[in-house]
Amino acid sequence: MKRLERIHLLSRADMLKPLRKFVRVLAKKQGCSDENVDSLVIAINEACMNVIQHAYAGQDNEEIIIEFCRDKDELLIRIFDHADMVDVTTIKSRNLEDIRPGGLGVHIIHQVMDGVEYKNKLSGEKGNLLEMRKQLNKPNKSRITEKNTN
Repeated sequence: MKRLERIHLLSRADMLKPLRKFVRVLAKKQGCSDENVDSLVIAINEACMNVIQHAYAGQDNEEIIIEFCRDKDELLIRIFDHADMVDVTTIKSRNLEDIRPGGLGVHIIHQVMDGVEYKNKLSGEKGNLLEMRKQLNKPNKSRITEKNTN
């Protein structure tokens, strides 16, 4: 597995726009299909927004670390935070029948990515880790596309 990039950003929503642009460029350089580029942008944006809103409870001076790796035809994205450990068994989407704005980030991530795994950091460190996998040219199982995130 080859590490492509590792970036650090503050836990602020205004940091997500440049992150989306960065992800788009990186994914295209790796030969990702346009549809899968959109999926990566959406999933990473949603995951980071969840860290900002839930793990850090809106604190805007905390760190999010995003690592991009490639293993053959697959991208691995790791998102680290330094928040209190989350009980990973409680991470789930709200009921889709409950129609209201927001609350679907976890559902979207699971729909557009090929693999999703929530972990606590190792060695008793404070923090959480989300690992997401995406095949570069495998068709999406969902038709969710990026809108209004540029």
